[in-house]
Amino acid sequence: MASPASRLREMLEHERAHVAPAVFNPLSAKLAEQAGFPMLYLGGGTLGYLKCCLEANLNITELCQAGIEIRAVTDLPLILDAAAGFGDPMHIHHTVQMAEAAGFAAIEIEDQILPKRAHHHVGIEHMVPQTLMAAKVEEAVRARRDRDFVIIARTNGVRQTGMDDAIQRARAYRDAGADVLYISVRTPEEARRVAEALPPPFMFSLPGHGASAAGLSLAELGALGFRILASSISAYAFHRAMKRSYDCLARGEPDPAFAETTHHAEQEALHETIAMEQMLAIERATVEK
Repeated sequence: MASPASRLREMLEHERAHVAPAVFNPLSAKLAEQAGFPMLYLGGGTLGYLKCCLEANLNITELCQAGIEIRAVTDLPLILDAAAGFGDPMHIHHTVQMAEAAGFAAIEIEDQILPKRAHHHVGIEHMVPQTLMAAKVEEAVRARRDRDFVIIARTNGVRQTGMDDAIQRARAYRDAGADVLYISVRTPEEARRVAEALPPPFMFSLPGHGASAAGLSLAELGALGFRILASSISAYAFHRAMKRSYDCLARGEPDPAFAETTHHAEQEALHETIAMEQMLAIERATVEK
């Protein structure tokens, strides 16, 4: 069977955009796999929220541990959002080796300062010089042992320094060896300008819930060279669902999420998701004879 990294590379070669939903633990990964997604995204922002902090507070060990746990239950290609890569080129070398060892198929590195700041989440970017980021990309390429391991270089220049600077930065990162360019376009015009100015494949984040983004369909985005559309809606969905469930429990009211099911039925569904019958079968064949 082809490796997750090689399967991800194959998907990048076809003129099609794929949604990569953010996952944060094995259960979320299994549910995303059952929904039919071909790739997964371990978003730093998503995992940070689940830890009641931000991606700026995470370290590479935490991310790799989460990746190992997810890869233990699914063979889908898993993309690591490594934020600013946890350091300068020397640190990037270690980060890439850790990501590969943890089973990730790709790593995303962005041109932000370190330590990263919370203001990134409210639209204020603190960007490093283009030359430093290009050096980090070059070292990421040198550090990988599997040539199929995908290096994704992200620039946040569109909303901070403008499209001209974002394109210039992205071109430098491609020249440094990046396999995929991550530029967060916001309109069809911006998406088309990126496609005209730079070689694909491209990646960016879906701004909300749904498979269309920036005013374009998946088919239109695929034709322009966009291949990976990361969706981080899972953290918000988890927060909303659990808040509603706990609030209902505290008030002694039924949870609307169970309106069309029962506790027993959902337990059975959960057991199916985690393959409990397989675990029981092992016991029946060994210690429960």
